[in-house]
Amino acid sequence: MIIFVTLRQENKNMIGTIVNTCTIIAGTLVGAFLHRGIKEKYKDMLYTGLGLASLAIGLNATVQNLPKSQYPVLFIVAIAVGGVLGTWLDIDGRFKRIVNRKSTTPTPNPSRGEGSLNTLTTDNITSNANQAPLPSGGAGGGYRESGSLADGLSTAILLYCIGPLSMLGPVISALQGDNTFLFTNATLDFVSATIFASTYGLGMILAAPVLFCWQGMFYLVAKISSEAVSDALMSELLIVGGLLITASGLSLLKLKDCKTLNLLPALLVPVLWFLVKALW
Repeated sequence: MIIFVTLRQENKNMIGTIVNTCTIIAGTLVGAFLHRGIKEKYKDMLYTGLGLASLAIGLNATVQNLPKSQYPVLFIVAIAVGGVLGTWLDIDGRFKRIVNRKSTTPTPNPSRGEGSLNTLTTDNITSNANQAPLPSGGAGGGYRESGSLADGLSTAILLYCIGPLSMLGPVISALQGDNTFLFTNATLDFVSATIFASTYGLGMILAAPVLFCWQGMFYLVAKISSEAVSDALMSELLIVGGLLITASGLSLLKLKDCKTLNLLPALLVPVLWFLVKALW
């Protein structure tokens, strides 16, 4: 109850998360209205544009904050240690196996590369959008079956919530008032929500409040602990986060499967470094 009251008090400052939530709702409505899969050529072009935007935003965040870094090699250590830890834990592989178990779409073509800022191949989401039409009914009124809707929801929630933009974005918004990451994530989620809803129906709108609560949690934690987060730590987090978003852009452009989820532990390295430094 306290969390929801606090969220209500902070909602005027959570414009990035609010926009992200609204784009999922809007994308779901558009996809339900279309009532069929989106053609591959349009889908590819949308994700290509998002990939280019991600490269620009990620590189900009890294380059802008590198001169502010007090420890110029910390981001290298973070990427190396975080990548090894994530690979050992197989975060990316576990995530994809969970999604593939929940999703009704077939195994993707590995030659296509990855196409999501959250590091899941877009083929996983959309390869059957044109092959498995919904039953006849009103716009957005037809679902393939209740079980499929549940599968679609669980897959969408994972995709919307797990990734550098959705996790780091609310923190940057809370501490610096910068919603660039969240607005970028909102654009991607609009496209993904449209594709999901065109396949599973209007029920996919239920993923929106889940995303709001997820990002709201990160936002509130950042607000509560804002005094403990120094500008130096934020610079290091933005350098590492920018590199992760750049890696996601490469995946969107199908240039390199960077397995971005395996790199997520890198965000913990600067936090632990500054914590040890403070205790020492």
